[in-house]
Amino acid sequence: MLKMDLTPFFQGREIGLFKYFGAHPEKDGVFFAVYAPNAKEISIVGDFNEWTTDIDTMTKDKDGVWTAFVKGAKVGQAYKYRITQSTGRILDKIDPCAFSAKLRPEHDSIICDLTFDQWTDEKWMQERNKGFDTPLSIYEINLGSWRDRNMRVEEVEGAPEQNEDGLFVHYDDIVEELIVHCQKNHFTHVEVMPLSEFPFDGSWGYQVSGFFSVTSRYGSPLELKTFVNRMHEAGIGVIMDFVPVHFVKDEYALAHFDGTPLYEYAKEEDANSEWGTSNFDLWKESVRSFLMSAANYWLEEYHFDGLRMDAISNAIFWKGNKMMGENKGATDFIKRMNYTLNQKYDNKILLIAEDSTDFPNVCKSTLDGGLGFDYKWDLGWMNDTLNYLKLDPIYRKWHHNDITFSMAYFYSERFICPLSHDEVVHGKATIVDKMWGSYDDKFAQARALYTYMFAHPGKKLNFMGNELGMLREWDEMKGCDWFLRKYPMHNSFEKFFNELTGVCCESDAFYFGYDPMNFQWINADDADHNVFSFMRKGSKDVYIIIINFSTNPYTMQFGVPHGGIYEQRINTQWECFGGKLTKQIENAKAIHLPLNGLPWRIRVNVPALGALIYKVDRPEEQ
Repeated sequence: MLKMDLTPFFQGREIGLFKYFGAHPEKDGVFFAVYAPNAKEISIVGDFNEWTTDIDTMTKDKDGVWTAFVKGAKVGQAYKYRITQSTGRILDKIDPCAFSAKLRPEHDSIICDLTFDQWTDEKWMQERNKGFDTPLSIYEINLGSWRDRNMRVEEVEGAPEQNEDGLFVHYDDIVEELIVHCQKNHFTHVEVMPLSEFPFDGSWGYQVSGFFSVTSRYGSPLELKTFVNRMHEAGIGVIMDFVPVHFVKDEYALAHFDGTPLYEYAKEEDANSEWGTSNFDLWKESVRSFLMSAANYWLEEYHFDGLRMDAISNAIFWKGNKMMGENKGATDFIKRMNYTLNQKYDNKILLIAEDSTDFPNVCKSTLDGGLGFDYKWDLGWMNDTLNYLKLDPIYRKWHHNDITFSMAYFYSERFICPLSHDEVVHGKATIVDKMWGSYDDKFAQARALYTYMFAHPGKKLNFMGNELGMLREWDEMKGCDWFLRKYPMHNSFEKFFNELTGVCCESDAFYFGYDPMNFQWINADDADHNVFSFMRKGSKDVYIIIINFSTNPYTMQFGVPHGGIYEQRINTQWECFGGKLTKQIENAKAIHLPLNGLPWRIRVNVPALGALIYKVDRPEEQ
């Protein structure tokens, strides 16, 4: 029979709750434990007792923890807790700490054995790190729609094949193709949208019912472990999208679990979220232990390399509204969770905040009063940049600082530049389709945008399909449009993406992004031409980036830091990338005449709606 000291649980410091609570198979049966202090009676009903009440009743201890050992219960059998709540109402509830559940619309918990002896990623686990000074390019995917599950994609070389059963694709259906795709595009990590169990497909996993249950859509818990292990063997990290702020209101789940607001706020106005879900009461120590244990569960059991925390702005401020003030209980919880997880994993995991607020010190150590995240999504950069590129170039001169503003605050946090799933749904248009102008102009600007994105300081995140230049908005019921590879513009766009990301991985000039000496504007004020120029400085080389967001080509001069031949690495308007210029390397020789406050200058041809990247080695003496 399992035993556990529950003192840390009631202190809000437990991170291993799943080792005691939930359903744990033993030699001749299963041990069950659940926290429901205000319940009057609880029976376990399931396949092992024909769902009959009073056969397998649970015993309550002085702390409100109910336990029972069900002899003969087996792995794979479904079960629920039949709870007589404090109000006298009798409801069947899923296990809050169940490790698996039935596929929606059913929702019974399933007894699951998590034993897995096939891990071969010891080297990866030892060597992984937070990526501050290494390349970090994240590929965000929805596992159920990376590949189309409803129809076979056209036979295009390199396109993933359809899972022929017409159901959700499983981890082993896509893992090999996903690895090849990530390696080709230089993605260092895959970020999977939430894999905790959820009832409604259209919530994409962000309205969770089972915080410890691997969703049954894409395979079993052991298949997920195999997936992560295989990614690690290939040198690719895996980040889990985690939802610590709210949960579904469905009666069978956490809502008023024992007849009282056990997980949610007691006040209805605090408990109700803007998404039609219930907000966790992050002041309660038992809730803190529950969520910290859930976060740790994915890291410990599944070897995830980090967590991207969803909707952190709604935890920092009451209802995400700065005018309502800081939710001190929630921010204290975040600090405690991040500190505890970093301690357990020797500061090797990634903790990422999706936070749209200007709350300070999100990425500062908890020891120094910060929230303790490693990275924060730069949603301001994303909004400003995309709004600028929607404009007719005639009007862009009056919005010039939409592009330059990000560097005014960049060093206040460790930012990730995201073009995520949120930007390509619900009528917002895809990244390419947001661009102003004709079909050709849209792709030209998208190539310039991505050059700006990858040359900008900070780490990068792209949602699946961005690398193809998709024109159809993402739909969780359909896979990526892999057939686009047979169309020249899309095929060329993906080649450009491969080439650009490769260039940005080859030098620390691009990934030492949080040192202020690494970035320098050459000319940030050329609003009349819609031209931006800056440099990224590495330990051995310097890269000059020139971006023209106007419809006019120019021959221009730009200041550079030292003499030498500046080698042209990228011109986004080359024909091989979908542009109109024959690929001809136009290197530039520096002239010793000052410009833009720099001692040397180069003269280059800047294409309309195009971007250029030049590289020069640093002189030995520097």
